[in-house]
Amino acid sequence: MAEPRLLTANPDQRRVLRRAWPHLRPERRGIALALATSAAATATAVAVPAVVGAGVDQLLERDRAGLFTAVAALTVLALLRLVLFRQSELLLITVGERVVRALRELAVTRLSRAPLRFLEAHPSGDLLRRTTTEIADLATFVRSQLPDVLTVAGYLVLTTVLLLTYSPLLTLALALVFVPAVVCVLRLFKKAADPAFAAEAAAAGRVATTYRELVQSREMLVTGGGTGFWRTRFLADNERRYRAARRSQRSLFLISLSRIVQSVTTAVLLLAGGWLTARGSISVGTVVVFILATRQLFDSATQASNLVGQVQSSLVGLARLLDLLTTTAPRPASDGTPPHPVSEVTAERGPLDIEDVHYAYVAGTEVLRGLSVRVEPGERVGLVGPTGSGKTTLAKLMTGLYAPDSGTVRYDGHDLRSLPPGELRRRIVLIPQRVHMIEGTLLDNLRLVPGDPGEQAIARAAGQLGLTGWIDSLDEGLHTRLGRDSGRLSAGELQLVGLVRAALLDPAVLVLDEATADIDPGTARTLESALDTLRADRTLIVIAHREATIDRLPRVIRLENGSRTRLGNGSRTPSVRRGTRC
Repeated sequence: MAEPRLLTANPDQRRVLRRAWPHLRPERRGIALALATSAAATATAVAVPAVVGAGVDQLLERDRAGLFTAVAALTVLALLRLVLFRQSELLLITVGERVVRALRELAVTRLSRAPLRFLEAHPSGDLLRRTTTEIADLATFVRSQLPDVLTVAGYLVLTTVLLLTYSPLLTLALALVFVPAVVCVLRLFKKAADPAFAAEAAAAGRVATTYRELVQSREMLVTGGGTGFWRTRFLADNERRYRAARRSQRSLFLISLSRIVQSVTTAVLLLAGGWLTARGSISVGTVVVFILATRQLFDSATQASNLVGQVQSSLVGLARLLDLLTTTAPRPASDGTPPHPVSEVTAERGPLDIEDVHYAYVAGTEVLRGLSVRVEPGERVGLVGPTGSGKTTLAKLMTGLYAPDSGTVRYDGHDLRSLPPGELRRRIVLIPQRVHMIEGTLLDNLRLVPGDPGEQAIARAAGQLGLTGWIDSLDEGLHTRLGRDSGRLSAGELQLVGLVRAALLDPAVLVLDEATADIDPGTARTLESALDTLRADRTLIVIAHREATIDRLPRVIRLENGSRTRLGNGSRTPSVRRGTRC
């Protein structure tokens, strides 16, 4: 059994930015300009304590000209700071939004091309959170917190440089008292925060999945009396998320210890600065510079502590998004060739070959066992068998939605796994038992096919199937408003929508999975009549239980326990040997 590549609930958060760099590289010039502008804006703010300190020295020396010069410099710095900070924020937000948009588009593209087996292996709520909520959180971080993060980082670096130029001795005292204590606090925080925030994100994904199940299964829960069980499970999931959030908040409390470190450091600087001033080693202005600059340094540290939680959440979200992008990235075949060579072009009508196919959902329990079938161009075949015999699985293998664990499925001699998605979808189309709809009109739903057909093309396809009367019977025809999963259409009418979609593609092979299983006899006759109007050279494979549907098909294949028996025109024959052809 070929296991699908799975996502990690708590992906590695180390070197996240390095792993994200390939997605940032297209915007590297904009990023460099934004960072340079942000650094310049921060430098104007860091220069303020130096100018104030110089002004204090000039005041003590009664130098009016020097004092006025310091005041003028402060005015210029204030204006420059206002302009540069505003410009840096605009640049950062512009570049950041472009990066987030590209990530969102890439995530949706990768998911839309991901194998069906991968999608079925993950809770829909978790996939939805990774591609919507966490990207939205990342966008919010870029707009609101990223400028503050860069400003804080600039303050920390430039203020340290400024202090070193004024008094290396006081800077050493500051480093010996402040740095080890802050590093200890940050290490304690990181040790507690990494697993706490990752667990909170995973718990939130589980809550989203459970809630989505309610929305999708509300009728069954209400009519079957299952709301109590669902509510118990939802409350349990919500309780786990609450506990995970509390652990995250407790880890944030560790950051508040930095305020105690700041108070102790200020006291040490005042004592050391007073002693050095009394000895004549430094001026009063230097002490003023240190007090003001360290105040900025501490304010930056406090702001950083407030941002740490948001940064941590954003890094977790980015790690989960990168995990999704990496897991769903197309990989070359074992021989190094691309997964879908663009040069492969198939015949407009060709045979479909299933050769010695094995498939299992769970290791050790095969659904299909060495199945081999050949369907010639233009054949009309019924696929029947008891529930669990593998009919729907075979339909998904025939249409390339699943890849076999072993064996091959070929159209016109080409392995379906080697065909580009566009070529595969033009040649083989599946109409599932439940046809999915989107919010919008009937016309919007019928246009969910490659090529974006217009209203005239859709009306023409419906007319060729004999469905114009059915469309005209709706309130506003093609413009009738339908909701997603709406009850406006019956199960049979949904199948008619799927049939029109298929007709617009004009596939070589059309597979219908239980198209008439849950529909009324009248709609079933309409559907069967529409199938009769299909072009004679199109291959039609129908999974069906209705005897009336089976009797209309010249060839019937029966599946039992993953292998076959052969039927002709409704007659029954003994089982054929597994792996043989009919």
